[in-house]
Amino acid sequence: MQRKLNPSYNELNRAVATRAAALTALLISGGATSLFAEDYAVENETPTVLPKVEVKDSKEQTLAAPKFSTPLIDTPQTITVIPKEIFDQQAVTSLRDILRNSPGITFQAGEGGTPAGDQMTIRGFSARTDMFVDGVRDLGGYSRDSFNLEQVEVSKGPSSSTAGRGSTGGSVNLVSKTPQLVASRTATAAIGTDDYTRATADINQPLDADKAVRVNLMVTDAGMPGRDVVENTSWGVAPSFALGLGKPTKLIFSWQRLEQDNIPDYGMPRQVYSYDPAVPSSNWYGLKARDYEKIEQDLLTAIVEHDNGKGFAIRNLTRFGSTYRDSVITSPRFNSGSTTVIRRSDWKSRDQEDEILANQTHVDLDLMLGNTNHAIAAGVEFSAEEQTNYTRVEDPATVLPTTDVYAPNPNDPYNGNITRNGAYTQGKTDSVALYLFDNIFAGQRWQLNVGARYDILDADYKSVDAAGLATPFHRKDDVFSTRAGATYKPTEKSSIYVGYASSFNPSNETLSLSATTVALDPEKTDSYEVGTKWSAFEDRLAFTFALFRTEKTNARTPGVNPNDPPTVLEGKERVDGAEFSIAGNLTREWTLFAGLALMDSEIVSSNTAGLAGQEFGLTPKATFNLWTTYRLPFGLTLGGGAQYMDSVFRNTAVNAESVPSYWLYNAMLAYPINDRISLQLNATNLLDEEYIDRIGGGHHIPGQARQVILSARFTF
Repeated sequence: MQRKLNPSYNELNRAVATRAAALTALLISGGATSLFAEDYAVENETPTVLPKVEVKDSKEQTLAAPKFSTPLIDTPQTITVIPKEIFDQQAVTSLRDILRNSPGITFQAGEGGTPAGDQMTIRGFSARTDMFVDGVRDLGGYSRDSFNLEQVEVSKGPSSSTAGRGSTGGSVNLVSKTPQLVASRTATAAIGTDDYTRATADINQPLDADKAVRVNLMVTDAGMPGRDVVENTSWGVAPSFALGLGKPTKLIFSWQRLEQDNIPDYGMPRQVYSYDPAVPSSNWYGLKARDYEKIEQDLLTAIVEHDNGKGFAIRNLTRFGSTYRDSVITSPRFNSGSTTVIRRSDWKSRDQEDEILANQTHVDLDLMLGNTNHAIAAGVEFSAEEQTNYTRVEDPATVLPTTDVYAPNPNDPYNGNITRNGAYTQGKTDSVALYLFDNIFAGQRWQLNVGARYDILDADYKSVDAAGLATPFHRKDDVFSTRAGATYKPTEKSSIYVGYASSFNPSNETLSLSATTVALDPEKTDSYEVGTKWSAFEDRLAFTFALFRTEKTNARTPGVNPNDPPTVLEGKERVDGAEFSIAGNLTREWTLFAGLALMDSEIVSSNTAGLAGQEFGLTPKATFNLWTTYRLPFGLTLGGGAQYMDSVFRNTAVNAESVPSYWLYNAMLAYPINDRISLQLNATNLLDEEYIDRIGGGHHIPGQARQVILSARFTF
């Protein structure tokens, strides 16, 4: 029996949208007074358009991820923190667009072996499985939304000692909003070109001196600028409750529900980019009667924290996460022997469930051993991950109409039936990890950071055919990952550091195994980084600069000797680079958030003929991002930014095709009408640049065309 999403999805979507709109209208009209208890503190008593992008005191600024317990300025690693003020100012709502504020990241399109959704490379290495929500891995293939995010933390360089398996180029941690003791109630409503509509609400209400609730709501219905047919419709709700706020022991319970009902985009055949006359970048080659993408996600989390205020703190997190993806997407491919006729018989199905049950216990302990201070972080993690993907077929097989590359018809009829045939694949991985970090304060100028993590991965995978015959695989890995760093502090608010870290990529990194990978040991990667961090102008502005080398020392490559298996660990890959960032307030009115990454990648050795000496695919030599705002004396805030992506090779191959570079420019105006209402106008891709955004092996997805969005923000 094929699993379906809730059959009343559309009705539920409309009901949620209606209730959210009614709630928003009630709150805006002043009815909120009777809905809430007495406020202990209310924000926004004076007109405020946009929160400033301020740098916190360098002695206190830390990550939400508990394993990074030292201030960022003393952490010997490049880490970018993108606060919600940035993506609110830019009016961006997807994780992909948020990550454009961190250099050195490129984006991929889904292929047959991987689902569409958030796929990226960091510093030249795939990070598809290196996304986390509140420190817990989030493996599902979907597009993540910003409605419940406080900030996004991007850790650069191998970090298996903190993230576990993978994290070769880095990892991304999404930090969820949590209840606070300060009351705040905001709602936004936005409309824009390309049928863009979105409404959100963020309601935080203290219940008494140590309890609070918070609810975040979101409804979105939008087309895709510059793309025909494509639609994104979603809604989300994220309630949370906290007790013990401001006390030694605190508990937080939260639930996030996200549903999406989209007409997906697989883009265009890779060959058409060079056609003359040009193929319109708006062309969509799917079938409206067949292509769809539906997502259901639930995240349930319980956190217990205790801090005795005397150098000891303990935190336990329990998470159950479930993501179900149901999608059928046309893969745009030419008929054999043709360069203008697109066949519709290539379609990609994903009928996939991802689940995780995780428990993490983390301890922070400050000790004085002799005359030396130690900040120790230790913990244990357990997780059980399961991924099941059901095979679907057309039954009976359907003869589909072809379409023209220049003038596709998305309204061609489709009378087929796509259903499960009984075959499926299922991967399960149980993991246990122990870690220990020690930040050693050797006097007032020097700090040493050392740490190690031990992972045990027990993986099972089976491929079951339509007749029920299973082909099972099993693998168990136990791996040590390490990190070390030395930091010299010329002043209290600056540091110069050198760091080392390692990572590993097991065969079952994506919860799958095969006959060619089941016997392979994990790939291993080393990273070396030297850099400096400075907090200037009374902690208003932060600068970072780093030089790095990331080297995979035993990359997978084809076996070439008579006794070799199909794949061996004899390759070597390397990325050298530099990264610079600046963030904060140049003056009280002028904010800046910018970054630049330079990378030089090389396949050092490979058994594939001619591949040694080639560059990586999807690894630009230069990426740049800039966002700045300035508030004028009469309240109007001006904002603008630019993003640059250098040319990249489509994949890692001999004679790989190159994808052109591009610049994007964005702008923003914001103005407070009064102390309760402010307006914001955003324009993205101001010059309406045509560019390739996401890249797949046989296709690419064009980037968004120019879009204008007007939003109103209400506080009550």
